[in-house]
Amino acid sequence: MKQEDPRHIHISAFDYPLTDDRIAKFPLPERDQSKLLVYHHGDISEDLFTSLPRYIPAGSLMIFNNTKVIQARLHFHKSSGALIEVFCLEPARPADYALNFQQTGHVAWLCMIGNLKKWKEGTLLRQMTVKGRPLTLTAMRGECHGTSHWVDFSWDNDEVTFADILEVFGELPIPPYLNRKTQESDKVTYQTVYSKIKGSVAAPTAGLHFTPRVLEALRAKGVDQEELTLHVGAGTFKPVKSEEIEGHQMHTEYISVSRATLLKLIEHDAQAIAVGTTSVRTLESLYHVGVTLASHPDATEEELCVGQWQPYDTASAELPAVDALRHVLRYLDRHDMETLHTSTRVIIAPGYRYRVVKAMITNFHQPRSTLLLLVSAFVRGNWRPIYDYALAHRFRFLSYGDSSLLIP
Repeated sequence: MKQEDPRHIHISAFDYPLTDDRIAKFPLPERDQSKLLVYHHGDISEDLFTSLPRYIPAGSLMIFNNTKVIQARLHFHKSSGALIEVFCLEPARPADYALNFQQTGHVAWLCMIGNLKKWKEGTLLRQMTVKGRPLTLTAMRGECHGTSHWVDFSWDNDEVTFADILEVFGELPIPPYLNRKTQESDKVTYQTVYSKIKGSVAAPTAGLHFTPRVLEALRAKGVDQEELTLHVGAGTFKPVKSEEIEGHQMHTEYISVSRATLLKLIEHDAQAIAVGTTSVRTLESLYHVGVTLASHPDATEEELCVGQWQPYDTASAELPAVDALRHVLRYLDRHDMETLHTSTRVIIAPGYRYRVVKAMITNFHQPRSTLLLLVSAFVRGNWRPIYDYALAHRFRFLSYGDSSLLIP
């Protein structure tokens, strides 16, 4: 039994009036004092985020995305004075994030390039001091990969890693719709308090509301907490420009899920409360990895990557979520692995049937975005009353804005 195919959904049905004054340009001084919209089986109310634990049943499992935003923007000046921005999107050589950050001397990344017309050929140089020693960072542009470019970076100090260079001279990439420059405060406020694994170029913003006291209150109530990793790509901000969503190409995002998290999910009968759309995409993709392994136990790592339309093209409805997760666990056992590493391009839109996520914490998303499609699918098409309420009650929107708890 296939899921309903959403390819011919018109994105115009997911528009709403969002003016610049409703977009939060900065976070509140205290993260957990943001507003919380509670959608519970069709009823809508509001509270403060610090009250979240009272809405989460004891014995629940909450899943957090522990990715950390990297300082991915590097600026170079050409001898002519032209400013070139190189925005590191994903590692190319080595392709593994952790290995790439540990490299000394040379790495390659797929990058977006600002002021590309001024960098037609040649190398870019930047003199810098890292760990008290001078070095020269060189950037050489390679072939085009869709909308990104291969860029080789090299530097003349073998004691300095690429992570060191980004940490010292990179700039944190805040969302373009904030229409302002990155400030020093963003280095703290645009990271979750539980961020650990470097790799994102955008924050998993639903997590920005959590504070140690909220996390502790959840633990005290008996709410289990587990983590996974999805490195958020710049494509998360990409609007749907085609009339029908079939014409929209989803970006690839890299996910990691540990054996411990899999076991905890199975222990909770494959039911979880997802913190953020990135956790949602990871958990649901995990189910479809299990579907692939159910019929192809010897699937290669590449074959486990979840395609954009895969949930709608495969007859997956008969496989219980717990069984799908057990197939993933057995895959790890066969390959003596502690962590599943794969990627996803899944688009979750009305017609999609959720398998693992039973409740969701998320911010308020841009009009005509794939994230709004994901929310609509979760609340069974009832997204507009939620957004009408948020607009009417002066909720703050987008990355630094207020939050919602959705229980369909």
